[in-house]
Amino acid sequence: MTQASEKRVAVVTGASRGIGRAIALRLARDGRHVVLVSRSAGPLSDLAQQIEAQHGPGSASFKAVDVGDPKEFGEAIEQVIAERGRLDILINNAGITKDGLVLRMSDEDWNAVLSTNLTSAFVGIRAAARAMMKGRFGRIVNISSTSGVVGNAGQANYAAAKAGLAGLSKTIARELGSKGITCNVIAPGFIETDMTANLPPQVKEGVLNLMAVKRLGTGDDIAAAVSYVTSDDAGFLTGQVICVDGGMTMC
Repeated sequence: MTQASEKRVAVVTGASRGIGRAIALRLARDGRHVVLVSRSAGPLSDLAQQIEAQHGPGSASFKAVDVGDPKEFGEAIEQVIAERGRLDILINNAGITKDGLVLRMSDEDWNAVLSTNLTSAFVGIRAAARAMMKGRFGRIVNISSTSGVVGNAGQANYAAAKAGLAGLSKTIARELGSKGITCNVIAPGFIETDMTANLPPQVKEGVLNLMAVKRLGTGDDIAAAVSYVTSDDAGFLTGQVICVDGGMTMC
């Protein structure tokens, strides 16, 4: 094992784009060493270089792994701990969609979404917990969705996985709270991403009508919430589902 890093170490899955990228950039700005995790090495390498250009050498590294493969992802977390000497923050953000009405949804599409969106969070937490317990500090954040709070037609697999993160997180909060480890859920609403950029105007208007704040969210909105939840100041906040959705669900 290498000597423990002076910086707190944060793993961010699904870090190559969108919300995960925004979270990684914010945590680096907060002074964390950020380990970027996704399947594609190219975008991760580019982002790591960007972070190091902004915050100095040693502020970022990456692991190109499929979080949907429990063995591969678990080993990647163990490698981070061995290489950095610690793991303080785990952001389970990676997710996929395979939408379809329940009567037409295949077993394969159900299992793929549950594996990537829910099981990977369990695998990551299990692999990270001992290092966090040893350090008497841990911040686990599972990125859910308002679909997991209120449901969404055509997303039985996605909504079930995202709802499952709430039960998982509350259980982890109870199991590990006495060790200085918190576990919370951030549930984004409609966020400006590659997917929402292509929404028809009438659909976007309908979404905005549901919101108290009349705009779509941004990755930075989610990253700001994650920044607080992972800070030293948030040690008394655990087991919560925080909807960052412009008041759409009022959950």
